[in-house]
Amino acid sequence: MRVYRLGCLEGQMSMLIFHALAKMGREALILVSPSQRIVSVGYFQDTDKVVDLEYCRKNGISVMRREIGGGTTLLDRNQIFFQLIVRRDNPEFPRRISSLYELIAGPCVDTYRALGVDASFRPVNDIVTKEGRKVSGLGGADIGECVVFVGNIILDFDSREMANILRVPSEKFRDKVHKSLEDNVSSVFKETGTNPPRSEVEDLLIGNFAMRLGQLEEVCLDDEVYAKACELEKEMMSDDFLFRRRDKAAGDEDYMKVKIATGTQVSERSYKAPGGLITVTHVIQGNTIENISISGDFTFYPKNRLRDIEDALVGVRRDISDIEQVISSVYHDLSIESPGVAPLDFAQAICKSD
Repeated sequence: MRVYRLGCLEGQMSMLIFHALAKMGREALILVSPSQRIVSVGYFQDTDKVVDLEYCRKNGISVMRREIGGGTTLLDRNQIFFQLIVRRDNPEFPRRISSLYELIAGPCVDTYRALGVDASFRPVNDIVTKEGRKVSGLGGADIGECVVFVGNIILDFDSREMANILRVPSEKFRDKVHKSLEDNVSSVFKETGTNPPRSEVEDLLIGNFAMRLGQLEEVCLDDEVYAKACELEKEMMSDDFLFRRRDKAAGDEDYMKVKIATGTQVSERSYKAPGGLITVTHVIQGNTIENISISGDFTFYPKNRLRDIEDALVGVRRDISDIEQVISSVYHDLSIESPGVAPLDFAQAICKSD
């Protein structure tokens, strides 16, 4: 497999290269950092609900949506990202998503341990210290004919800036977010008091991935890949893609309900599953789902099949067992996987009590 050791790339290009390789069907391992800060929004999130866009604009921080689930993250040069692209038809890789998470977690854990951080893999997709502080979050998605998995080694972490870029209801709430980040997210520097050279970390990652993937060949980025990334930049940095909505009705609170007419209401509910936050916006006529949209920071494969679940739920009675049965059937028929999020979690989000 090829390794692209790209150093620091301008802004969103650090995220666009793996999208380009995946859409071209090329397997590779990428090591890269952004040279400027950038906010990366999860595929199933609504950008204007989770990002403080005014703060980002005033501070020159670009915002982009990635084709990978999970939550909003602040990327900077103090994080080294590893991005593994494999073809779905490659028989040498596990078929189950959970097994692939374990595969990519191994090199990350080994690298942290070599740097003096006693880290381990915590399912569904986190790398944590022995005290439980998060030092890497893994993500994955189907892109083109490939599956992409990403993670990072956090050399240092700016928890204040991470809190600043999030959309929150008040500054008091933002302070609580900052305190929570300080307590629960860590870095090599915070754990060891040292900041190792980038080349040392990259050498460790490549060696640890090679132990699991076989021989890796370091190559330079060719013009064809860069041209594809530039082509994708126009699409993925456009307002149409960035602000594409998952919801079909407005609502910014953990729970909101608006009565439209007798027997008809629009509501939004959020539910925390082990694999991420699920937000459901739906129109209920009587006790029947008339329209529904699901968003959140969970991981879902294949990512475009979430719409099939929404479509299948139209006309279904708002009953937790009925909804779970419908979603389970779609999961089975379309071979859907969502680590840490089960059909019952979606049903509970939809039927969360008023």
